[in-house]
Amino acid sequence: MRLTTILLLFCLGIATISCKTPEARRPLSTSSGSFMSESIHRNKELSAREEALILKIIALDSTNTYIASENGFWYYYQKKDTLTNRTPKFGDVVRFTYNLSDLNNTIIYSEKELDTVTYAIDKEELFLGLREGLKLMKQGEKITFLFPSYQAYGYYGDDHKIGTNIPLKAEVTLNSIKQESTTKN
Repeated sequence: MRLTTILLLFCLGIATISCKTPEARRPLSTSSGSFMSESIHRNKELSAREEALILKIIALDSTNTYIASENGFWYYYQKKDTLTNRTPKFGDVVRFTYNLSDLNNTIIYSEKELDTVTYAIDKEELFLGLREGLKLMKQGEKITFLFPSYQAYGYYGDDHKIGTNIPLKAEVTLNSIKQESTTKN
C-alpha cells in the first residue's frame, strides 16, 4: 500500500509539473538595427559619389546629348532610328552586341569577347541597367549607357573582371527584335 501511495504521489507530481505553460525563450543578444542604418547611409553616399562622377563626365562631354532615364542611368545615341517607334516588349527576343568599360574608358569586356547576345526581354538574367536600357532601343540603334554600380553588377561584381561597386559604360547595338508571338510555334 505504501508503494502504491508513493507511486500515486509521484505520478500526481509529474502531472502537475507537466501542465505548466511553456515560457518564451529570450534572445541571448539583441540588435539595435545600427548595421542596417549604417549600410543604408554608406549606400546613399556611394550612390551620390557615383552620380556626381557621371554628371562630371557628362558636363565635360560637349559632343553628345545625354538623356537621364527613369531607371537611374544616363545614355546618348550614337545612331538613332527616327522612322520607327517599335521597342522590345516583355518576351520579345533581341539580338545585340555590346562592350563594357569603366568610366575612364578602359575596356573590361570587348564586343568580340562578349559576341552577339540573344536575350528574351525580362525572361532571362542580365544586369539591371542593360535589361532596362534594351527596352529603350529600336532595331539598328547604337546607344552608349552610363550605369552607376547599383544598375550594373553592384556589390558583388561579376566574379571575373568587374569588381565591387564599379560604375560601367556600355556601348550597345541592337541588331534585331523578334516579337514574342512570332517566336512561339
